[in-house]
Amino acid sequence: MPRLLALHVVIGAMLVTLLGRLWFLQVADGPVYVRAAAETRVRTVAIAPVRGRILDATGLPLVANRTVPVVAVDYMALIHQADGGRSVLARLAEVLREPYERVAERVRLCGGEVRRPCWPGSPYQPIPVAGEVDVPTALQITERQEEFPGVSTELQPIRTYPLGAAAVHTLGYVQAGVGQDGLEAGYDRELAGTPGRRDVVVRNTGEVAHVLREIPPVPGADLVTSLDARIQQISERALADAIAGARRRGLPADSGAVVVLEATTGRVTALAANPSYDPEVWTGGVSQREFEALPLASRAVLGQWPPGSTWKVASVAAAAKAGYDLSANYDCPGNYRVGDRSFRNFGGLALGRMDLREALVQSCDTIFYRIADELWADRRDAVLGEVAKGFGFGARTGVDLPSEAKGAVPGTGDLPGHAANFAIGQGDVLVTPLQLARAYAAIANGGTLFSPRVAKAVVRPGGEVIRTITPPSTRVPVPPGVLAFIRDALTDVPRTGTASAAFTGFTHSIAAKTGTAEVSGRADTSWFASFDQRYVVVVVVSQGGTGAETAAPAARAIWEGISL
Repeated sequence: MPRLLALHVVIGAMLVTLLGRLWFLQVADGPVYVRAAAETRVRTVAIAPVRGRILDATGLPLVANRTVPVVAVDYMALIHQADGGRSVLARLAEVLREPYERVAERVRLCGGEVRRPCWPGSPYQPIPVAGEVDVPTALQITERQEEFPGVSTELQPIRTYPLGAAAVHTLGYVQAGVGQDGLEAGYDRELAGTPGRRDVVVRNTGEVAHVLREIPPVPGADLVTSLDARIQQISERALADAIAGARRRGLPADSGAVVVLEATTGRVTALAANPSYDPEVWTGGVSQREFEALPLASRAVLGQWPPGSTWKVASVAAAAKAGYDLSANYDCPGNYRVGDRSFRNFGGLALGRMDLREALVQSCDTIFYRIADELWADRRDAVLGEVAKGFGFGARTGVDLPSEAKGAVPGTGDLPGHAANFAIGQGDVLVTPLQLARAYAAIANGGTLFSPRVAKAVVRPGGEVIRTITPPSTRVPVPPGVLAFIRDALTDVPRTGTASAAFTGFTHSIAAKTGTAEVSGRADTSWFASFDQRYVVVVVVSQGGTGAETAAPAARAIWEGISL
């Protein structure tokens, strides 16, 4: 009997404990678990704001927005169709007049091994699969909803490019609401605005049941640039014409660039690069193959070539620093021997005796060979690299774009001839068009070396200036008198020097330097660097021949356009 009583007590205690625990879970902590269960069914979807515009210096839109009908797919509704949505996408592809595979690719979620095109956003957001559809197409989808469950047509803003491909590399592009490359990436935070949010309740099947709450987005700010749309288009045309002309002469002319800077401010007026592409390609998405084929690199900031004789301005400054008399006369023979190697003047011509001013005007190579060789023999050749770096070569300019090349200022070497090649911008010396332009701007303005800026101000949609953007600067380590000497010499290059044929009858006064860089196994690189009191214009055409025959005429066309 005592044992039976003890058993009843134990069983009763266990029942009391179990009931107490059940009461605690269902009554005391019940609301907590109910709330947790509800929260697991809530998903937050970002609402993209309208992106800010990109404007030129006069307020002309370079990148704007336009609201268009867009066909979008509800991913969660689609995958819960009996066949995973394949039949819906097949009917949609037929209406859109596109291959089924192309439409299906756009609905895939990015991640893992999935390649472009794919959707990088939330699966609870409508996925755009066709932009700027015509009204009849939109009506077919809207009026036949039973055939297109999960498919909708809605008005969405898309990026538009009023000037077409002009400055496309500088402007960049947008993918899934995020700026990629160019100004779109560099100023993405300002242009993007503040996303809104939509909290949605999701059924256990993954479908959206209803919207709990919604916070509207804040539009992005506009970006005012220093780009001049007119000069940009002039530069694009001049570059394209120069490349086409070189090809007609049998040269490869595979690429090129133009840089136009404000000489006294460091602001960018135009950046043109060829080959280019149509930015409308981003509307509707691109395949991985199409993406990889696009010429996305801007030759103006990423292209690197030996600068040829445009480099001689740095070599003159280095010679002055080393103690050479700028006004003394030097012999310009057809060849100059360094060790056991003969270095030839351009064309093998002997031009007689001249000072360093005329050496710049006539672009005498052998005078620079001699100076560099003498410095090398005296172990003072390091001055060549020091002065070149003082002009900003061999380092990134710091332009407000997401990527740029830094060029190369190599050592003058332990072997005879390296210094000689260095002095005329050959060998392993590399510059970008933007680097060369800012160096020539420093010569033009008396020694201020700017870190160029494309953007001028960030402005609210209503016109209020949020912040202004000013190019930072340093000073080149070259005396003002030497810079004045170089400026004066360069004014004769278009009049009586190596660019005189290209500038016959030209009435605007500019200073300039031609450059023809030899590259083993390739045609010569054509350069022309020039400036007046307001602008700097640099043109390069890869495998375009001499500077005088290809880049100089293109620069003339740009200067004539600027002067209109």
